[in-house]
Formats: sequence, structure tokens, C-alpha cells
Amino acid sequence: MIQYPFLEKGMTVGVTAPSSGVPSELQGLLHSAFKRMEEKGYSIQSGETPWTQDKAKSAPAKKRAEEFNAMMLDDDVDLIIPPWGGELLAETLEYIDFNRIQNKWILGYSDISLLLLAITLNTGIATAHGTNLVDLRGDYSDETTAMWESVLSTKKGDSVLQHSSEKYQQEWDFENPTPHIFNLSEDTYWKTTTNDDVNVQGRLLGGCVDTIRHLIGTPYGDVKQFKDQHIPGDPVIWFFENCELSTPDLRRTLVQMKLAGWFDDCQAIMFGRSAANTPVTNYTVEDIYQELADELQIPIIYDIDCGHLPPQITLVNGAYAEIDVRDGEGRVLQTFKS
Repeated sequence: MIQYPFLEKGMTVGVTAPSSGVPSELQGLLHSAFKRMEEKGYSIQSGETPWTQDKAKSAPAKKRAEEFNAMMLDDDVDLIIPPWGGELLAETLEYIDFNRIQNKWILGYSDISLLLLAITLNTGIATAHGTNLVDLRGDYSDETTAMWESVLSTKKGDSVLQHSSEKYQQEWDFENPTPHIFNLSEDTYWKTTTNDDVNVQGRLLGGCVDTIRHLIGTPYGDVKQFKDQHIPGDPVIWFFENCELSTPDLRRTLVQMKLAGWFDDCQAIMFGRSAANTPVTNYTVEDIYQELADELQIPIIYDIDCGHLPPQITLVNGAYAEIDVRDGEGRVLQTFKS
């Protein structure tokens, strides 16, 4: 059984940095994000970690975990949105109190997805892979990003529909910010290994492949136990996005996931757009997708709205989803099925 938090206007957002904090020269971004959230009717409660950054992390692992644990148990904090991702969230896992996780939304991506997936796998509480806080600082959000509120305010048993974006951002142009933050310049086109239409259903699980791969073989990454305990009989649809891995490293990671049983009862795998998929000799990411499709005999969908080339669809770990891809356009219907 999956538990789903519920978002309402007027709730208090807890801001903590279990991975990276915001260095002093960029803290204006965080202030702007706070202002926009308050204008939208939310209250902000910030911890200390968002305001510090040293040695590739906001604070020592125990301090980061303690602040997260405290916000999770604080009745005045209704949901948690870190400022952004980072590098070393893995250090905090052994100090996170998984036995006392409350039914609160956590929203984020990149390194934050390691925490999201670990929480869902270990508790059966849904978590939300999507925008981070600093990217909500614009005058308004593009239609794809803005759906985070609609998704998180979906009631248990109800469904929410999202569509692929019209355009995405290939690279940051900090000198020319737009009112919605992103410079959406490239046409979005969802692809499949067969070039055919795809329609699949299953429970969503996933995140940034660079980080969630480090759950394999740990007490926090027992996918089989999660499936048996929380979603018995339901297949899985995995979603991944690659931040920095070369093609051989991505391939090694996917092989390890397969050998660890992560892809058992898998209906499809989706991959977000990535600037990282650098070929080695003539070994391309498309080769990897085709190899995976051949080995697992399932559809592989790629260049979806997920990850470090925004905008992003909000994908909920644990939700039951129907994924439909036709003529380069994607449709994601998520049902908050227990």
C-alpha cells in the first residue's frame, strides 16, 4: 500500500539542504524563490543548511540529517522542498530516521532523488520527483513546471494528467533570464527504441541515475521488498535521468540494476533528456537504449521531460501511471492508487 501526502494552499514549506546549500553569492536566488512561494500563498520555514556550503555539501552529514529529521517531525512544516540538488546526499542516509518519516511531500530532483527513492522504498510513502525550489523563483512557471502544484494536490484515489512540454532548455543563459527562468528554445520530442507508439501502465520509481544507483546493495535500496510489501502484483515503470555519466558508465549502472533485480516485473523504462550522454568511440546512448530493450524485451522511452534539461513533469514515486507516447508527444496519467 502506498501513502500519498496532500498539498493545500497556505501550507508551510520546510526548506532544508540535505545535499548542497546555496553559497553566499547565489543566495539572492533563494530569497527570490521564498518571495514567489509566499506570493502564491505558502509560508516558508528555513533551516540553517540552505545558507551554507563547503566541501561539496551544505554541512556535515549528521547536521544535514538532523535538520531534515526535525522538519519531518515538526507539525508546523507541511512539506519539504530543498533549494536544489548537489553531490553528497548519500552521506546522510545512515542518519535519516526512516522509522519516523511522516506523510509529507518531499519535492526535488538531482541528488535529492536519492532521498526520495530511499524514502518510498523503505516506507511506502510517495515522493515527488520534479522541480527544485530555486527554479520556482520566476514571475511565473512554464505550463510543465507549474503542474507540480496540481500533482501534489491530487487526492488519494484520484488521477492527474500531464503532457510533454512543447519546448525545452538546451543550456542555461544566465545573462538573459526569462520570466519563467528557463530559456525554452528546443522542440521537445519523446522517442522510443521502436519508433512506434507506446502505451504502458505500472508503478513509477526512479530518479537521477548518477545517485540512486548507490542504493543498490544497501538496506535503503531493497526494491524486491518494497514491491512485495507495498505494491504486490503491480509492475514497475522506471524513470531515469543522467546528469554526468559517460555512456559506458551508464551502461555499467544499468547492468548492475538488472543483475540486482531492479528490472524484474518492469513494463518500461523512461530516460530524460541529457547533456551528459557523451559517446565513447562510437558507443552512443541510443546503443544502450536498444541493448536494454533487446535484453529486457520492454519498451524504452527517451528524451522525456525529466532531469537537468528542463522543464520537468512531476513524477511520483509509488503512483500508478499510464504512459502514452504518440508522434513524439507524451502523456502521463498518474493515479494515486493505494
